[in-house]
Amino acid sequence: MNRKIKTYGILVLLICNGLASYSQSKTSVKSIENQYHADQGNGYFVNPILRGNYADPSIVRDGNSYYMTHSSFDNLPGLLIWQSHDLVNWKPIAHALNDFVGGVWAPDIIKYKGLFYIYFPAGGTNWVVTAKNPAGPWSKPVDLKVGGIDPGHVAGQDGKRYLNLAGGGMVSLAADGLSVTGKMEQNYKGWVFPKDWIVECFCLESPKFTYHNGYYYITAAEGGTAGPATSHMVVSARSKTPFGPWENSPYNPIVRNTNRDNKWASIGHGTLVDSPDGKWWIVFHGFENANKTIGRQTLLLPIEWTKDGWCKVPDTADVAKPLKKPMGKAVIHGMKLSDDFEGKQLGSQWNVLKNEHKDRFTVDSGALTIKGLGKSIAETQPLPIMPGNDSYQVTVAVSAGTNTASGGLMLYYNQEYYAGLEFSDHHIYRVNNRGQRSRESNEIKQDMVYLRLKNDHNDLLYYYSLDGKEWTRTDLVSQMSGYETNTLGGWGYLKPALFSIGEGNVEFKNFKYEGLDGNRKLK
Repeated sequence: MNRKIKTYGILVLLICNGLASYSQSKTSVKSIENQYHADQGNGYFVNPILRGNYADPSIVRDGNSYYMTHSSFDNLPGLLIWQSHDLVNWKPIAHALNDFVGGVWAPDIIKYKGLFYIYFPAGGTNWVVTAKNPAGPWSKPVDLKVGGIDPGHVAGQDGKRYLNLAGGGMVSLAADGLSVTGKMEQNYKGWVFPKDWIVECFCLESPKFTYHNGYYYITAAEGGTAGPATSHMVVSARSKTPFGPWENSPYNPIVRNTNRDNKWASIGHGTLVDSPDGKWWIVFHGFENANKTIGRQTLLLPIEWTKDGWCKVPDTADVAKPLKKPMGKAVIHGMKLSDDFEGKQLGSQWNVLKNEHKDRFTVDSGALTIKGLGKSIAETQPLPIMPGNDSYQVTVAVSAGTNTASGGLMLYYNQEYYAGLEFSDHHIYRVNNRGQRSRESNEIKQDMVYLRLKNDHNDLLYYYSLDGKEWTRTDLVSQMSGYETNTLGGWGYLKPALFSIGEGNVEFKNFKYEGLDGNRKLK
């Protein structure tokens, strides 16, 4: 009898502990500033795993940790490194690039003989940076003096190293991976898809390599990165050597959107990664049809290996539906975007475009001072952040003092396309494309005002306040859904930004970012 009671008690304890553990796993899923995160807290996730213009993902696993980086384009600091233990929740740990050498497209992060490398194209050539730890410090960029885009590193079983590039070219590397030792030669010609498919172009890009069960597998992008919703794809091939001959997969394409009405458009540019439990995954990017203004977002799907040795996405896996989460412990997801401007350095959430005029931005005593530049927004240099939600609001205090400079807050695509609020000559102005300007307030007899922009699923609402408590909303609401690369070009995305124009300085305090959607729609 006592043994039965003891056994029953143990069972109750185990059940209670299990329920507690399950409850903790549901409630412990967190993100910074209510930013969107994929983890549903119930053992499942929904795509994207990174919301924002996190295009061209490249990933490497080291033990129980994953490290991922993306195209950083003209943003400095660049090559943001994300860390995860479960492929779903990600935290930023470092930037690998602090020198502007050109717009950064489609990097490749790898680990080779205890050292991490990131190969990336910029300024018409390819570069490499290295680090013993992904958290840094990272080396200065080394110019490989070879053209092309979308580098993909591979090492043979004999230790010889190669760099593959878009178009199927391949060049040999020195043993240390820091220089090119041969001429460019054709390696992989791609997979020929049916001529009646609606794509942007053939565009063989993004060669990424995986060695598995005696084969080198290449995953490459085809079909064009933007354009039609059905354009982009991931194709696969295998070879016994890093340089062919290549056998294309009978399951190609292993990733592609086939319906222009699906949630995710132009999906492609994939890299394979395994998890510690022996399972496999593919990270790639795509546009969300309902919101292309935020750019190409990072997506995740499971991979299975067939009996004949090919990788493919399971037929039951839908990129738009909940999927079972990989193993691993969740971290608090996202990058802090709010800024109280404490300290003496500009926060790493801010992007100094092309690293130009960076001496205009000064942080001191809880304030950011931006020196005026140019006579209009088209002539100045804004200071943007990368949003982490479809819907969000940003708020900041702006002081123009008595000088002739003016400044404000806007959603910025490029120097021609933007919309926001400007505080100038003691009035609030609504500003938008090509210098259009409308006065929204009577004369304001104080030097500081509060500005707020709310992006409600691409409906832009404008607010201002004299005390940060009582808010006035302007009459006009702007519809921003056309501010995306398929319409405007340039691989841009819509982002909150601070700006200052004219002569003198503008001071900003208490910048606050708040996600309004999370995993739910606005009411």
